[in-house]
Amino acid sequence: MKAKISEIFKSIQGEGPYQGTEQIFIRFYGCNVHCSFCDTKLTNYSEKTVEEALQDILLLGECNVIVLTGGEPLIHVDFVKALSAKLKTYGKTVYLETNGIMYENLKEVIGYVDIIAMDFKLPSSTNLISFWHEHERFLEIASTKEVFIKAIIGRDTEAEDIYESIRIIKKVMPDVCFVLQAQNPLEELLQEKLIFFSGICKKEHIDVRIMCQLHKVLGVK
Repeated sequence: MKAKISEIFKSIQGEGPYQGTEQIFIRFYGCNVHCSFCDTKLTNYSEKTVEEALQDILLLGECNVIVLTGGEPLIHVDFVKALSAKLKTYGKTVYLETNGIMYENLKEVIGYVDIIAMDFKLPSSTNLISFWHEHERFLEIASTKEVFIKAIIGRDTEAEDIYESIRIIKKVMPDVCFVLQAQNPLEELLQEKLIFFSGICKKEHIDVRIMCQLHKVLGVK
């Protein structure tokens, strides 16, 4: 069994509630959606076996949290399941970063992951079709684990998408952390949108956070 892997490296987590903590990242190649704001343009990869990937991870030294990121890791569901099972035997915490769409694949690996960072792909941000049904089903399955949700806010992001996100959150996992992240944090319009959308969430008693991508601010991977 092999998977296309772009890189394996140690760095700090740049997003979400674990921002600033040291983690090891395994970046899978390929994605099932093509968001207009995507900032991970992957062009190179190596095909690795589970054992090869595991050894590359272990060679990076002591680090308890292993992040499966991409691209979209759940494209490689069998590999992710096998690798995660191996990582658990070493006492590692498995942290899955995902676009929150492939809920059938999540069912296959849910028993092996500890933390799930899932996206809500807001259609007014992505310029894609909506994935509300997929996100709701995904969150239902993920809710047995530690979860947070991230949404990218761009110039065209509409309040309607924030209200739909709130509807799903309140229905499935009302205490989940909802992270709003500006596509360009220095843009004044987006700063205003973040504050406005955050206010909507607070009125609905959602645990909302406004966060930037710390790794980009610090100039690291």
